[in-house]
Amino acid sequence: MTTLPTTAVNTPEGMEVATLGAGCFWCTEAVFQKLKGVVQVRSGFSGGHVTDPSYKLLVTGTTGHAEVVQVHFDPKVVSFEDLLAVFFVIHDPTTLNRQGADVGPQYRSAIFYHTLEQQQIAQRLIDRLQQERAFEEPIVTEVTAFANFYPAEDYHTNYFELNGTQPYCQFVVRPKVEKFKKMFGDQLK
Repeated sequence: MTTLPTTAVNTPEGMEVATLGAGCFWCTEAVFQKLKGVVQVRSGFSGGHVTDPSYKLLVTGTTGHAEVVQVHFDPKVVSFEDLLAVFFVIHDPTTLNRQGADVGPQYRSAIFYHTLEQQQIAQRLIDRLQQERAFEEPIVTEVTAFANFYPAEDYHTNYFELNGTQPYCQFVVRPKVEKFKKMFGDQLK
């Protein structure tokens, strides 16, 4: 069954959507699912040239897609800028095509903006973080117009929740979730 790309994202009335790549989508999904105001998080692939890629194809690094999460959120509870504050804490936006041991363009840091306002917010925040020297190295996060989203296979959904004892989850995902909880404890669901 071929999945059509989601180019015009259907969001419930009053909700907004963000598409973010921060390396492994299992990590990113696990964090954003715990953030107050987030109503849905879906792992998938975005930003590439291959139609309906599989995870097996994605990890070859040849599809142009990044592992992303598509986050549906209530802007009355959590703003896009708040989402980006979490985004920049839970991964290293200064490493090109890499997050820890995960290497390749599919693990790049990326913000696929859905509106001009999201683009402006993302760029302003990156500029501010650069001016404040929040990171030792320059931020390499890609800020690109959203074009497509292909949902990942079902077994990626709620991966950390369902596979929390697996070694990758223990050594890679859990530390990011714990860091998020420590830094954003007042914003937990």
